[in-house]
Amino acid sequence: MKARIVIGALTLSASALVGIAVHEGYRGEAYIPVKGDKPTLGFGTTAGVKPGDRIEPVQALVRKLADVQKFEGALRQCVRVPLHQHEYDAFLSLAYNIGPGAFCGSTLVRRLNAVDYAGACAEILRWDRFRGEPLRGLTLRRQAENRQCLGQ
Repeated sequence: MKARIVIGALTLSASALVGIAVHEGYRGEAYIPVKGDKPTLGFGTTAGVKPGDRIEPVQALVRKLADVQKFEGALRQCVRVPLHQHEYDAFLSLAYNIGPGAFCGSTLVRRLNAVDYAGACAEILRWDRFRGEPLRGLTLRRQAENRQCLGQ
């Protein structure tokens, strides 16, 4: 197996960007994905989105890439151990979905920084709830991220 790489040298892979877009799904008009959630547009963008906003698929993918790249900075600030590309992509997908504060303050990051890679990957499965309730879509996404993290 290849050696892990210092996190500063990693960037989101193209397959991970596509994976995030698939998990998020595309909607050309702003909508509320789950009651009580924020307005969402394109491939899961929420920043600055308001009801009635519209976006075309290509614009949505460009915006998704810009959004995800913002989260890469947060990931680099709190993860202090080298990673495989597949681990980086899985953790970035999770951080994008739950937010950098929740990600960086998580048990997952504490385990990861303690070089407990398997334990950190297992922690992904715990993030399948919205306001305390499990959501099938999140459970499926977390299972896929967990498999990716483990290199499966």
